[in-house]
Amino acid sequence: MSSELETPSDGVDESEKKNYGTPERENHIKITDLSELLKEGTKESHDRAENTQFVKDFLKGHIKKDLFKLATTALYFTYLALEEEMERNKDHPAFAPLYFPVELHRTEALTKDMEYFFGKDWKEQLQCSEATQSYIDRIHYVGQHEPELLVAHAYTRYMGDLSGGQVLRKVAQRVLKLPSTGEGTQFYQFENIDNAQQFKQFYRARMNALDLDMKTKEKIVEEANRAFEYNMQIFNELDKVGSLLGKESQDGEFLHDGKGDVRKCPYYAAQQSKGTHESCACPFKTATAVLRQLNLQLFLAVLALATNPCCSFWTEQKQSVRLHM
Repeated sequence: MSSELETPSDGVDESEKKNYGTPERENHIKITDLSELLKEGTKESHDRAENTQFVKDFLKGHIKKDLFKLATTALYFTYLALEEEMERNKDHPAFAPLYFPVELHRTEALTKDMEYFFGKDWKEQLQCSEATQSYIDRIHYVGQHEPELLVAHAYTRYMGDLSGGQVLRKVAQRVLKLPSTGEGTQFYQFENIDNAQQFKQFYRARMNALDLDMKTKEKIVEEANRAFEYNMQIFNELDKVGSLLGKESQDGEFLHDGKGDVRKCPYYAAQQSKGTHESCACPFKTATAVLRQLNLQLFLAVLALATNPCCSFWTEQKQSVRLHM
């Protein structure tokens, strides 16, 4: 490994900036290059992630503001863990050449997004969802026990953010009417990268220069597939929330919150389709209130109750829910 790559980087120096824009030539790509192994080895996982219902709905513009806020929360926890472990291992020879805090790190940007959506006291409202917790537990384990595998998590997140993430930013700004000046979508804006495509080429070249044996490279590919799986679990968790929320009005608020036209209530519609006329109070009003408090685990529990709204059972569970709020 060259002496240049043995030195941890706090960013891209001027000499490298001149070089990272040089395109890779096809005849120089080797089957042993880590970037190619990752590209080929995660192709199926990548396709599956892109075809989760949450991502497909997002790309079509079917994204509710409350759901987008929960997705942003999952990202905050994920990058907080990832960048903590990257900081811990910034001098590790298997990761140091990929340490670009100025260009890539997202925690600061996500902090701004969280404050924009939830206000100054956003940290007091915060709770990590089950799927996100599993993801960050794995990141912490890798950072503390197998730091060479951090390459897989950095590759999966940052390369995706510099690619498809830019499409999601435009969709979110348009559909959710977020400011064109960037509030609420700071996460997607890499202000210290002038050309995303060129930087990705440079980053891949750095990956290929890592002094790793083939067995370690294969483990990194395996870990990258695992990272995709964790992301898909979060997408599926968000999809469960989104599928049971009421329709939104144009300004992003729920059409049904216990008031207004009852025919717009998804609970009412479900009961009509079953031919039943139970007298239980609609659970979606309670579920909506829980969602706005940003407790995804509790919200999912409430939605599970909503599928079996027996009057006595629902009353008992609402009392239990209130005790934990």
